[in-house]
Amino acid sequence: MITSTSLPPDLIARVDEIVDADSERLVDLFKTIHRNPELGFMEIQTSRQIEKALQNLGFDVTTGIGKTGIAATLRNGGGPVVMYRADMDANAVQEETGLDYASDVRVTRDDGTEVPVAHMCGHDAHVTWLIGMANVLVALKDRWSGTVVLIGQPAEEPITGAKAMVDDGLYNFIPAPDVLIGMHTNPDPVGAVTSSPGPRMAGTDQIDVRFRGVGGHGSMPQKTKDPVRMAALAVVEFGSVVQASIDPSKTAVLTVGSIQAGADNNVIPSEALIKLNIRWYDPEVRETLLSAIASISESVARTFGVADDLLPEITMKGGSSPLITSPELAAGMAESLTSAIGADNVITDLPPVISSEDVQELKGPHPDMPFNYLMVGVADREVWQAARDRGDEVPFTQHNPNYVVDLEAIGYGTKIAAYAVLGLLDQA
Repeated sequence: MITSTSLPPDLIARVDEIVDADSERLVDLFKTIHRNPELGFMEIQTSRQIEKALQNLGFDVTTGIGKTGIAATLRNGGGPVVMYRADMDANAVQEETGLDYASDVRVTRDDGTEVPVAHMCGHDAHVTWLIGMANVLVALKDRWSGTVVLIGQPAEEPITGAKAMVDDGLYNFIPAPDVLIGMHTNPDPVGAVTSSPGPRMAGTDQIDVRFRGVGGHGSMPQKTKDPVRMAALAVVEFGSVVQASIDPSKTAVLTVGSIQAGADNNVIPSEALIKLNIRWYDPEVRETLLSAIASISESVARTFGVADDLLPEITMKGGSSPLITSPELAAGMAESLTSAIGADNVITDLPPVISSEDVQELKGPHPDMPFNYLMVGVADREVWQAARDRGDEVPFTQHNPNYVVDLEAIGYGTKIAAYAVLGLLDQA
């Protein structure tokens, strides 16, 4: 069983020295990535930033895995194989931070819709941390042995990128890892790091339900089978599923994220699309939610007299299992981080949340691989304290238009990434 080892003081000091000397470059890189965000499976520029940086450091780099994913390997003698992931994609959110490097990017999706794009979840910091940490590892090659595999993962937001990389042959390009770790920004104050054992995030599924009917003139609804009304009735029914079907002691969320139908005031369309999302920890809860969605959708359509060949189409678009850290690894990494940043800065008892991730899907054919997930505080301390003083738990949340990664977190997160990876390798 791989364990995390505390770093000696002189090695911690060397990491800090290297990152501090690199901080101006890293902040500039972060601002560049923030200013040029890309949605899932569109991360061409971001992937190239990683590719260029890691090739210059001597990593063996493979690109285009899962469309835009990237894997880079650095071998430095015998020892553990440590895999570290940074996700690259941004959100379809209009940024409102007012920063001088804020995003004003807009893109057209495959479905023809135009959306704003911004890094409102901190993946720009994740990429910067990965590049900065790689620089530390190369500079300190005489202080560790083993193999490091760095992953630039696409499409975390739609929960499809990790599986896409595995399905596209990730393990044909990298050695089998002994351990997997991921890091994510969190709206805690800069300095705080969470390494907490057990269930951390819920499993999730993204589901499309397409109602099909018979369109027609708005003045003659009796001659149509109206999919808009079908969708409206289904949404009302979906709203009662959790209360009616799930044990109150279980975690379950069913969310309607979008309804799309029609274009004109006086035309009844032939189709209506509902975009759903479910969250769960218990696989039986998942099956209950999926069954209820299917049953309600078909029942509503049949109520409107829809023929069998026009019953609703249900598409499973992407999903992930619950994120569960390995207890021994989480505890060991918390202990080793404590030696570097102090016990007051390490959180080990953060409650599970209902948000989701897909980093754990990178395990692929190695489901028993030890895994840990660190949450790194990125909020300005004064901003965070002001929020607490007014009764708010945090100053902002992920995916909020005002999500701000404080620039002090760029160097700090890089150090945490370096401490974490070095603690899992054999130290010389």
